[in-house]
Amino acid sequence: MTTPKVLILQHVPCEKPGRILDSLDDLGMSTTTLSIAEQADPQLPERDEVAGIVIMGGPMGAQDFKEYPGLKVEAKLVRKAVKAGKPVLGICLGHQIIATALGATLESGACSEIGFGTIRQVARDDYFRMWSPKTHVLHWHNDVVSLPQGAQLLASSKHTANQAFRFKSALGLQFHLEVTPTLLDEWLAEPSMVEGMKKSEISRIRMDFQRYDAQLQPLAEQVFSGFAVRCENCARAILEAERC
Repeated sequence: MTTPKVLILQHVPCEKPGRILDSLDDLGMSTTTLSIAEQADPQLPERDEVAGIVIMGGPMGAQDFKEYPGLKVEAKLVRKAVKAGKPVLGICLGHQIIATALGATLESGACSEIGFGTIRQVARDDYFRMWSPKTHVLHWHNDVVSLPQGAQLLASSKHTANQAFRFKSALGLQFHLEVTPTLLDEWLAEPSMVEGMKKSEISRIRMDFQRYDAQLQPLAEQVFSGFAVRCENCARAILEAERC
């Protein structure tokens, strides 16, 4: 009997699960990391081998299907997982993939959001019991998505109406709670991540991270540990069903 794992879909090497993986590891959840964006027919785990799905960020658009046919596969995985009640978590591009898979529209934002900025709590949710009315988080995106029909909007910012939402078993976050100090260093050393940015802007992000990270850590742990527990429960349910 195969123990169900959490499937992590990664689009570029530097956009790693960070604190998400830490929370999964804390519960002993096994993971499988795949990069399928460029594959039209990727090899995927069987349905009963998956206890949850994490979709990470990336520089492409959520609907760039011609160049990245695997994104369409990811959208199908989202719909199947939500229909089956399996936990799904999307970060940045992953947030947009989940939203568009559920019927939301994708468009270029009024301006890029890169660096720390304020999001405003719109609604409370089990994932965010510790959430303050306003929170400074790390942004790194150009595109934005509308709210899927039937979804609960959780957070907004000045330039992005849909910063976080919940739809049944799926949670989308436009911002980056997963980033650790080590991961941030990788981002700021990656030319594709900082292209067009001034040294002063890069320094500002580094300083803001040092300023806000201690406040964000408890929130990140709550969100990602909550996701990990949901994956653990899903894995148990799959194994119980196989035994019956």
